[in-house]
Amino acid sequence: MADECQPRAWFQSLQNPEERYGLDEVVYTDRDGGLLQVVHDMDELRKVSAADWKQRFESRGHRAKWPYGSGVWGMKEWVLPEVDPENVVSMYEGHTNLFWADRYGRELGLEDLWLKLCGNTHTGSFKDLGMTVLVSMVKEMRARGSEIQAVACASTGDTSAALAAYAAAASIPAIVFLPRGKISTAQLIQPIANGAIVFALDTDFDGCMEIVKKVAEKDGIYLANSMNSLRIEGQKTVGIEIVQQFDWEVPDWIVIPGGNLGNVSALAKGLDMMLELGLISRKPRIVCAQAEQANPLYLAYQRDFEVFEPIHARPTFASAIQIGNPVSYAKAVDAIKRYDGIVEQASETELAEECARADRTGLFNCPHTGVALAATRKLVANGTIRSSDRVVVISTAHGLKFTDFKVAYHDMKLANVVSERPNPSIELPADYDQVRDRMLREIELRFGGSAGGS
Repeated sequence: MADECQPRAWFQSLQNPEERYGLDEVVYTDRDGGLLQVVHDMDELRKVSAADWKQRFESRGHRAKWPYGSGVWGMKEWVLPEVDPENVVSMYEGHTNLFWADRYGRELGLEDLWLKLCGNTHTGSFKDLGMTVLVSMVKEMRARGSEIQAVACASTGDTSAALAAYAAAASIPAIVFLPRGKISTAQLIQPIANGAIVFALDTDFDGCMEIVKKVAEKDGIYLANSMNSLRIEGQKTVGIEIVQQFDWEVPDWIVIPGGNLGNVSALAKGLDMMLELGLISRKPRIVCAQAEQANPLYLAYQRDFEVFEPIHARPTFASAIQIGNPVSYAKAVDAIKRYDGIVEQASETELAEECARADRTGLFNCPHTGVALAATRKLVANGTIRSSDRVVVISTAHGLKFTDFKVAYHDMKLANVVSERPNPSIELPADYDQVRDRMLREIELRFGGSAGGS
């Protein structure tokens, strides 16, 4: 590479830019309790041209040279430049596929709809993107002599799975706090199987978050939730990767589900860096989609963000975003304003039916993606999103984590939802004539075609 740089990064207060900390310091907020952000030395990064950054990122992907084959660590200079590659903890996360939802898009009235399948990764959710960065920095800190005895998070499922897996790979103890009875079996078993210390508490996510913050403050346990801005550095790569997959062309819209809202600010941060370093020249619009049962950002948006009031989040099928007091609210609002954004919501029936519609076209979506798809449908219907716009919906987790939700839908046992597209299995005796007759009837009924045969 003709141009070289020596990139640096540090923690910086959002309110007071003069307040800075090293990334190896155990610090989560500024002196006034506000969130920190990771700031990169952009003057140093500008020493490499936009064309050379593109070429560098392209050349690293899917290669064996450690750790650059990862979708996150292929952008190491933009993410965590000073960590020793020997301390990187990676499962070659990222590089998830863009699914061209041709059939489903046409049903929505869109000509160019794509889903970024972030659930096609090691632990089945986009949380891997942030956790590889955080756990790598903890391993680096321990190598430098820091006495961090364990890493902990509050979680509604996906964060705990990612933390447990990456911490296990790094031989670092992990502790997770989950709301008892409020996450799927598939999500619960992941941290258990990876050897984490798992606490199921009689509270919701916000209650778990209060516990983990006290543990981090009083007991020297390192905090792994998204209020730790190291997580954002990995999650921001999803926006960069989307643009890269479109040969560095920017889509018109990116729709993302929002709960604790770190993902919204992370998406914008990746786009910001591409703009500032000249890799792109325009912005997409961002839509944050919330479940109606847990919609504090949506309610604030309805009042032009003039008032924010935490709410008690009610149970929702989209359990990972059942959060009433999102930690990254201020960062998300800033991102939405800068990206001409919109906040939309989806009811329980809307998200369940949208999952079923999309699944019928070959997808297999988590309920949180159902929230984003339902929001997209509404914005297409009211003309905000035009039929010719290129739209990318970020699918945050794999549907296999939520089989209980899907089984209940198709068995017509989903609470307070009358399933419109159930597809239960057909139970028959092992008799050819009965099976053949029913098979031909189902083909005719479902597909309107005729089936012959002898």
